[in-house]
Amino acid sequence: MASIKNLKKDINFVLGDIIQECYTWELENPKADTKKSQAIVDESIVVFDGLIEKMHAKGIENKKAHFKAIGAELETSANNLLDKINML
Repeated sequence: MASIKNLKKDINFVLGDIIQECYTWELENPKADTKKSQAIVDESIVVFDGLIEKMHAKGIENKKAHFKAIGAELETSANNLLDKINML
């Protein structure tokens, strides 16, 4: 069960770092419009909630494949969010 615990930590740390990066950008650019960065923060929270909900899903037949898919979804979502931050 250690890998499930680590996956939960990865979800928390990765999305938390993305949110922190948005706030850092806002601090470095005080005159810039923060609507786009706040939208990225909101999207990060939605992704976090969705992934945690999938982590706690019941009745999964193939748990290994299910958690591997969650890890892959985390990676793609994080890359998409980082691309959006880089475009700010």
